[in-house]
Amino acid sequence: MRLFNKISLQTPESVELEFTLAGIGNRSFALIIDYLILGFSIILVWIITIFLIWQLAPQIFTDGILNRTIQWIWAIQSLITFAIYMGYFVFFETIWQGQTPGKKWTKIRVIRDNGKPERLPQAILRALLRPVDDLIGVFLITLSAQEKRIGDLVAGTIVIQNEQVFKSANFEISSEAENLAKQLKIESEIDNLLPEDFATIRDFLQRRQNIILQHQHQISRKLAEQVKDIVQLEEVPEGYSNSQFLEAIYLAYQRNSKY
Repeated sequence: MRLFNKISLQTPESVELEFTLAGIGNRSFALIIDYLILGFSIILVWIITIFLIWQLAPQIFTDGILNRTIQWIWAIQSLITFAIYMGYFVFFETIWQGQTPGKKWTKIRVIRDNGKPERLPQAILRALLRPVDDLIGVFLITLSAQEKRIGDLVAGTIVIQNEQVFKSANFEISSEAENLAKQLKIESEIDNLLPEDFATIRDFLQRRQNIILQHQHQISRKLAEQVKDIVQLEEVPEGYSNSQFLEAIYLAYQRNSKY
């Protein structure tokens, strides 16, 4: 019996990924955290608005009749409140690649149906439909095999646990890569790797024996250059081949996701 449901997705590069769905509990906890932050922000804005109205009271009241100024202030305040509510999720899910403070805390993430990171269009669609989902979303998540609410169905997204479980890979890891992996966990930003990056590395390591040697070197060099930039290394560590570096990255990421 599984505590969380799993799902397999295939990327446009024909790489198969396996994810553990976030689950209703994690999603609810993340939403509570996000709404606490949102509530505090909105209350703060309202306090500032009330303070401004109080300060402007002598100017906005004329003969006991409410001046149009206060109506404009409340209208602007309402727009700001709406912008904060919508913008919070759009902003964080876009710049944090599918995560908000609540999702980051509970270690869950929004991705697209093809395994790619969530982008601005998906974040906007999910945010626009959130008011409806706040009412019936929990029922849809419970009833859906992929745990999708309306926003997920329309945007083409799913919510997964951030510790991805990948299909087992059958290839040899050199002892040099074993040693380098320990070093990379300390000296590089392994967390910057996305599931699709990890899957691309794994896919190359699995298939490299079937690639012509010269072509294999070209691919490993190009891939290693891309990966070192992602994990914020200036160069591939000296004394290691590109393939050994990729093996070490594979190990470091895999171990890092199991903490």
